[in-house]
Amino acid sequence: MKPAATRERILDAAERLFAERGYDGASLRAITGQARVNLAAVNYHFRSKRALMRAVFARRLEPLNQKRLALLETCMAARANGPPDLERLVEALVAPAFRMGEQSTGDAAALRKFMGWVLVDPGVQIERVLAEQFHEVALHFVAAFRRALPDLPPEELFWRIHFSIGAMASVLTGAPFLKIASGGRLDTSDVDGVVQRLVAYISGGLRAPLASGRRRRRGPPGGSGAS
Repeated sequence: MKPAATRERILDAAERLFAERGYDGASLRAITGQARVNLAAVNYHFRSKRALMRAVFARRLEPLNQKRLALLETCMAARANGPPDLERLVEALVAPAFRMGEQSTGDAAALRKFMGWVLVDPGVQIERVLAEQFHEVALHFVAAFRRALPDLPPEELFWRIHFSIGAMASVLTGAPFLKIASGGRLDTSDVDGVVQRLVAYISGGLRAPLASGRRRRRGPPGGSGAS
């Protein structure tokens, strides 16, 4: 087998098992067994489990975030002299995660589940890689949301973006509650329909009035409030 093909098989197996079991639960033995390679192959291509995880993330998240930033640039250019359209901003953030498997030879549903796991796994190792992969895209999107929602206090905006990411992650991981509550009648495989509903839901939450009694703050605790 060619080295490139071996490397891809290891990445595919690691991606599936990380999504199913988490980083700690996916052993190198399980990964090599599913990839049908020996441990020496993993050591040759990746050196360590941590390096393998970083390669798995980079393979999916780098093109995903490039797509997000390209959509964001288009959105901002359309309203260069005013606040950007909120729904288009949300769609630029959300849609690429649901469509990331459409041009892949792999299982699109499995890729979406992987993306959901990336967002909800609380492991320290995962957080470090996420900080590397999402830092730039987070800065750009926060700045864009501030322009779209200039009257929303920064602290509140951060919370609402956090809740929005949580909603997206829940759907990406398979929406188990939706399946249970609907008796399996709702079709979560309709990607366009899911994205449309999620964009409407998140946009509504971002626009919602402040909770009654909340004191307006001009910035995060201890911060200057400058945007």
